[in-house]
Amino acid sequence: MAAIGASRVLGLVREILLNTVLGAGKELDALIAAFRIPNLLRDLFAEGALSTAFVTTFSQKLAKDGKDSAFRLASNVNTLLLIVLSLIVAAGIIFADPLVRLLNPGFAVVPGKLELTVELTRILFPFILFLSLAAVYMGLLNSLHHFGLPAFASAVFNFISISVGLLLALDPAFGHRSVYGFAIGVLVGGLAQWLVMVPRAISLGYQPRWLFVWNDPGLKQVLRLLGPASIGAAAVQVNVMINGYFASYLADGSVTCLNNAFRLIQLPIGLFGVAVATVTLPHLARHAAMGERAALQERLLVGIRQTLFLTLPATIGLFLLAEPITASIFQYGRFSSESTALTALALRGYSLGLVSYACMKVVAPAFSAIDRPGIPLRVSLTGIFINLLLNYLLIRVYHLGILGLTLTTASVATLNILQLAWAS
Repeated sequence: MAAIGASRVLGLVREILLNTVLGAGKELDALIAAFRIPNLLRDLFAEGALSTAFVTTFSQKLAKDGKDSAFRLASNVNTLLLIVLSLIVAAGIIFADPLVRLLNPGFAVVPGKLELTVELTRILFPFILFLSLAAVYMGLLNSLHHFGLPAFASAVFNFISISVGLLLALDPAFGHRSVYGFAIGVLVGGLAQWLVMVPRAISLGYQPRWLFVWNDPGLKQVLRLLGPASIGAAAVQVNVMINGYFASYLADGSVTCLNNAFRLIQLPIGLFGVAVATVTLPHLARHAAMGERAALQERLLVGIRQTLFLTLPATIGLFLLAEPITASIFQYGRFSSESTALTALALRGYSLGLVSYACMKVVAPAFSAIDRPGIPLRVSLTGIFINLLLNYLLIRVYHLGILGLTLTTASVATLNILQLAWAS
């Protein structure tokens, strides 16, 4: 948990630097919008869905067939990822312009904002390839009960992205183009996160190799679980993108303030929800593989209780102390007191869904472990539709602005976890 905590704190440090150097305005809005697309793909192919599908199948392979079979599965998945994601990255770079225009139509009214977002999107698209490969190694190590290095690798990503980004941003050659330095820093950080785990995996017996066996039952199971899990794991990011669509019509800096609040809420989610889920999922997959239903249910309940115990105090604290927390973290350099007030307002809205967000991290992967991935899929699709509808009502009809966006996201997260609890 210490490594996960370090990663989340460093991630927050990165956001503080971005806000201090760039301020809540056009450049940071563009960087956040550009990162939103690969961030969605990260949840589709990497840290969320792929980790769930891969860890479930890999753990079952370990329990039933041993290490050699499990390692062949890892090589098969790595090869497929290299092929598919290289094509997706190429397409993303080529079609960045229409994609950005579709997702951020409101940026067109600010001179240069849309064009800057397109350029940053092209820089950041390869990030998804590095993170997806890192997700496989992370899942492999977690399944072998080596939790420390994968968590540390996330901290490496944040440290490298901060260091490289800051060095390039402060280079006089970049000048007012310092936002490009931060984008390049994120890309280099993603590469480092993947590479730092490779030596440890090799030391445990894994030999990376080019292997693609399409009819392998393990690969087919990963793909079968990946489809529903992709939508389930990406639901929050899809809803964030919907929020970004509506936020693009609000004043300059609104996208940045919304992102700042989301980053703050992600700190306890990552520290508690993701940490508990990371340790819990391999056990759930193993219990499911051995047919130990009672042990699986008990382990899941322990994970939920731990998550509730840790996130309820965080929810109360963030709601009551939103403004001083935001001011102490972000109000430096070009980040104004008005931006602090707007971020604090968004943070209060997001905090109402904190417990639900964190519990989703623990509960949703459990359905993949018991081979019922369709349930989170249906819940997520319903949630996306409700989020779109509520955003339209609260923003376009009732004009609640940034608060309406965050209240909608929190409400959808709560509805999602209630539906999953009912289905289980």
